Amino acid sequence: MSTPSADTAAGPAPKGRATRRRGDALTRAIYLTTLTELAETSFEELGFDRIASRTGTGKASLYRRWATPAELVMDALTDPVSGFGEPAKPETGALRTDLLVLLRGLARALDEPHGRALRPLMTQRSRHPELYERVRALILRPRQELLLSLLRAAADRGEVRPAAVTDRVAAVGPRLVVAEQMDTGAVSAADVEAIVDEVLMPLISTAPGR
Repeated sequence: MSTPSADTAAGPAPKGRATRRRGDALTRAIYLTTLTELAETSFEELGFDRIASRTGTGKASLYRRWATPAELVMDALTDPVSGFGEPAKPETGALRTDLLVLLRGLARALDEPHGRALRPLMTQRSRHPELYERVRALILRPRQELLLSLLRAAADRGEVRPAAVTDRVAAVGPRLVVAEQMDTGAVSAADVEAIVDEVLMPLISTAPGR
C-alpha cells in the first residue's frame, strides 16, 4: 500500500482555517477529509459544506471537479495515495505466506481513513445500493480476484486442492478480516495468522488429514 504524501500526512486542516494548498496537495487534502468525515459520520451527513470547511478551502473548488459527494467518495477511495489503489500481488513463493501478506495488508488498510470509510457504505448498503456496487466492483472485487490467482498458482504447485479454487473460497479470508474489524474495531497480525492457519489452510490444503 502506498504511504500518504507529506501533503496529507498532517491530516485535514482545522475547520475554518485557510490554507495555501493547490493542485495535488489540495486534492489529497480533500480526499483525506472526505474519507475521515465519512468514517466518522455517515454518507447521508457527508456534504460539500462540511468537507470544504474541514479542508480549509472553498466549496467552489469542490463543485468544479465533482458533481456529487458520491463521485468525490469514489475518487478518494480509489486514489493510489489516499485510498486503496491497485492491490499489490504477494510473491513469497508459498501460499500461506502470500495469504498472510495479503490479509495483513487488508487489515492495516481497514484501520486507516479509507478503510474505516468503507464501514458506513457496507452497513448502509440498502440505502445506497448503486454506490455499494461501485465500491464492490472497484475495490473489493479486484482483491478477491487477486486472492483467486494466488489459489490457482498454489494449485499448480500442488499446495491447494483444485476444487478449492473458487470465487466463494477466495472470498472467505477477506470477509473474515472485514467481519473481525467490524466486530472488534481492529485486526491484529495474530488475528490474521489465526484466520489463515485455523480456517483457510485447512479448507484448501492438500496436506494429509486436512
